[in-house]
Amino acid sequence: MLRCHTPPQCARAPLRHHGRWESPPAAAPAVVVRCARGAPQVSGIEAASPGHAAVTAALAKAEGGDARPSLAERLRLGNLLEDGLSYKESFIVRCYEVGINKTATVETIANLLQEVGCNHAQSVGFSTDGFATTTTMRKLGLIWVTNRMHIEIYKYPAWGDVVEIETWCQEDGRIGTRRDWILKDLANGEVIGRATSKWVMMNQNTRRLQRVSDDVRDEVFMHCPKAPRLAFPEENNGSLKKIPNLSDPAEYSRLGLVVSCPLRV
Repeated sequence: MLRCHTPPQCARAPLRHHGRWESPPAAAPAVVVRCARGAPQVSGIEAASPGHAAVTAALAKAEGGDARPSLAERLRLGNLLEDGLSYKESFIVRCYEVGINKTATVETIANLLQEVGCNHAQSVGFSTDGFATTTTMRKLGLIWVTNRMHIEIYKYPAWGDVVEIETWCQEDGRIGTRRDWILKDLANGEVIGRATSKWVMMNQNTRRLQRVSDDVRDEVFMHCPKAPRLAFPEENNGSLKKIPNLSDPAEYSRLGLVVSCPLRV
């Protein structure tokens, strides 16, 4: 997919390739590209990776033909990887996201996982309502709901640290899908955490679980790795363990807790 970057100075615009700015070649290829103002141009192009072509087309169709990215998309530090099957984004840990020990709280980690998951769904052309629904899902009133989530943090990032999070989805049974995350310290590439979750499809009107139809599978899993890829590939890892039943009466308990916001990815 080729798109004009800075009209009307199209002939002088730099190239952006996988996040790097480069000078345009002496002779631009004779390819008609889309200008942000609608005029055909032949130089000063932005060359997206192969995985972005289908994504850009999907976004353009969903937005009534306008293929220009939003301001938020241009400013956020995230993008699909070259194969288009996973998404990676970096975050700076803010002062209000840490606890008394100046490291990120569990709530902060969960919020970042939700944010990168939502941005991934949006980047491949799914709806931006927080439910990551496809065209067929919206027609049938279907949504994804969280069934299970497991998070392991080996080192909590501190205030001012930059965390890089990669996420991807995969098929998981006839009624569900799974989303995995890997968290790294961007400064040294150290893996500081991993997470996985399972999502099931539910009819928004009847509140009943529903099997993933072939049409939905085609829409969703074209953006997923074909070979299994797990954040927890080890046998007998913690993500496979079931939460044990609490003894009755429980030794410690707290009543009146209210969920403030459901996780949507």
